[in-house]
Amino acid sequence: MLAQGERVREFERRFAEYLGVKYAVAVANGTSALDLALRVIGIQDGDEVITTPFSFVATANSVLYQGGKPVFVDIDRRTYNINPDLIEKRVTEDTKAIIPVHLFGHPADMETIVNIARDKHLFVIEDAAQAHGASIGSKKVGTFGDLSTFSFYATKNMTTGEGGMITTDNEGFAEKLRLLRDHGQSKRYEHIMLGYNLRMTDIEAAIGIGQLEKLDLMNQTRINNADYLSNQLSKIPHITPPYVKEGYRHVFHQYSFTVDSDFPVSRDAMIKALNEKGIGARHGYPMPIYAQPLYRDMGYREHCPVTEQVIPKMVQLPVHPAVARADLEEMVSVIHDCATKKS
Repeated sequence: MLAQGERVREFERRFAEYLGVKYAVAVANGTSALDLALRVIGIQDGDEVITTPFSFVATANSVLYQGGKPVFVDIDRRTYNINPDLIEKRVTEDTKAIIPVHLFGHPADMETIVNIARDKHLFVIEDAAQAHGASIGSKKVGTFGDLSTFSFYATKNMTTGEGGMITTDNEGFAEKLRLLRDHGQSKRYEHIMLGYNLRMTDIEAAIGIGQLEKLDLMNQTRINNADYLSNQLSKIPHITPPYVKEGYRHVFHQYSFTVDSDFPVSRDAMIKALNEKGIGARHGYPMPIYAQPLYRDMGYREHCPVTEQVIPKMVQLPVHPAVARADLEEMVSVIHDCATKKS
């Protein structure tokens, strides 16, 4: 049994237990997890879904798959997550849901977002693709929303190569998700709804089980690496290390910091200097989702000033478990050399 067998069921059970939710439904990838979550809550033509412009495009595209309209709300300057203080003013009679993204591994402000959603009778779908094991206090992300989605792509904090997971405490949602991922089959060759082929394989699930057992240790290594970099980079003028909100566990899918315009070299020159030393530095998402050609062609003319200010300043450094102290020291050394160059 290779497709959606006993290993998948075991992975689902273990993942649900790890988070502290009742149900986990494994699917083919993180994008299909978002797509199915939106279908389950009934998003359809004309429905609005509030989300962030600063994420991978799949977050918003999943709304389009269902015929809905993504509505973009600007980010918090410190966490890079959706700014909950700006959400209410974007709610209309057509708004049906909010998708907060736990960007780079830092949890979004779920308490505020959930309270807004309850007051406005909206669904909440957490996009936790980059935040496996992140938490607010003792409560892990993936347990706040009506549904939550995870990705197990190769670069994530835990991986199955490809794969995704949807978590929920709603039994009806879980039952419908299981039907949707497997051609709407209630039993073999009996199809009661239009579904998809979005099954996870047992091979992927077996990898996931092994990864889940090591997740907390791997996350702690990421956190330790990030702590070292933040301690060192905070000493260099015109660099702002990533912020971690008190009481939040940031699991650093990406270590993302910003470089002010007063820094002696440009952001791109710094990245080039790091790359020349074999360091996998990059700039991250190059534009807000609404500025992508697809969205421009659809007529989007949004303006989220904080997002637009942050993107040109951002640098990302690797802090995954394979990064050694010597690697971190070299990163700091290259950035320090950039900081001492004459403008």
